[in-house]
Amino acid sequence: MNYGTLFLIPNTLGGSELSSVIPGEVINVINTIDNYVVENIKSAVRFLKLADIQIPVQEINFYVLNKDTDDKELSDFLKPLLKGRNVGIISQAGCPCIADPGAKFVSLAHQKGVRVVPLVGPSSITLALMASGFSGQEFCFNGYLPIDKKKREKNILTLERRVQSSGKTQIFIEAPHRNDTLLGEIIRLCEDETKLCVAVNLTMQDEMIITRKIADWKKNKPVIGKNPAIFLMGI
Repeated sequence: MNYGTLFLIPNTLGGSELSSVIPGEVINVINTIDNYVVENIKSAVRFLKLADIQIPVQEINFYVLNKDTDDKELSDFLKPLLKGRNVGIISQAGCPCIADPGAKFVSLAHQKGVRVVPLVGPSSITLALMASGFSGQEFCFNGYLPIDKKKREKNILTLERRVQSSGKTQIFIEAPHRNDTLLGEIIRLCEDETKLCVAVNLTMQDEMIITRKIADWKKNKPVIGKNPAIFLMGI
């Protein structure tokens, strides 16, 4: 049986020009697909319109896959692929399946013998690591830190110890409305010699990437605001 192909389609990270971060080949693939698994329909439609998709949006089938999606629903998402139709996965921002729930569907596709093709595009995690000056040989992405204050403080200190003991870069993120709180906690809790990189609004015109020792962050702590940010600790 000839199955369709599952394409992993990168989204922009924000308000950057599409042509500056998304290769033309991705646009070509988009115009061959009318079934999408998406984290958020609104952001997916906005991206497809920016990509000047030729297929009318009302003719596209969207399947929502987010943290609230029941695993039992995934079998329905597979149906177009099993019928020979190509399907695309679009994250709310950046590359699919990295810090989003798309990996569940990709795993199921592999189980069924469906071909999975990742397409090139921006990833805030790898872009931040590239620009941090920290080790790109050994690193760990830790996702979101705990919301509970005591657990979060404990986690921050654990990450610092990992950097000190192994030299392995530690990468983590926070909900935008808690960015400045997190930065303040890191500065307050960590040792002066620990290095912290903060990468904000990557690929956008107001992009900011700063790597400093904690002692220097204490002297000059910028306001991040509710902008997408990546935090890294390293040596």
